[in-house]
Amino acid sequence: MLKQPKISVLMAVYNTDFSYIKRAIDSLLLQDFQDFELIIIDDGSNSTIHESLLQYAQKNEDKIVYIRHSNRGQSQSINRGVLNSVGEFITILDGDDEYKSNHLSSCLREIKEEDLICSTTETIVDTNDDYFVPDKNDLTKLIHLDETVLFGTLFGRKKVFSSIKFKNGFAADADFYERAETQFRVKKVDLRTYIYHRNIPNSICSTIKKENLINS
Repeated sequence: MLKQPKISVLMAVYNTDFSYIKRAIDSLLLQDFQDFELIIIDDGSNSTIHESLLQYAQKNEDKIVYIRHSNRGQSQSINRGVLNSVGEFITILDGDDEYKSNHLSSCLREIKEEDLICSTTETIVDTNDDYFVPDKNDLTKLIHLDETVLFGTLFGRKKVFSSIKFKNGFAADADFYERAETQFRVKKVDLRTYIYHRNIPNSICSTIKKENLINS
């Protein structure tokens, strides 16, 4: 019988530059805690990305599970990853971000009695303005990233992710966390072991922010 990994790491990918994806995967493979599986959900990427992903997954098939489906969006892709996961804990890694080498071990130490945590990030920006993103409750207002919930910093017991599905749309991560608060023990912690690259020009946050500036 195959040993059940402690952590299932989910990565939804859609046409992200493969150099970013490789950086993300490599940061996971170099963790100081190695009892994990990585489930890559290819959300209908083009053939070039698909082939590169498949080849890299095959090179690391002892750690990586590769799934592909037609384009459905990040939320539905993560939901499918949950269904295919076998870890006691689940977390997420965006294809254009990365982990510090102690991220998984730090999350395990922090979760203690909680069912779900999210954390602050080390954020890579081009300008100070990049620290601010649209408020999900009023897209014309901006809030600091430390006040938000980010997909990649969610870390919790599988029962949380099995009970609550991610919904489509902006701030699906914050919506998930808020619904989890009504059913489970949740906590936000100050770790900064997740490296969030905000200097990606075509990200959802960047696009919404630009649209609001144009319309204001």
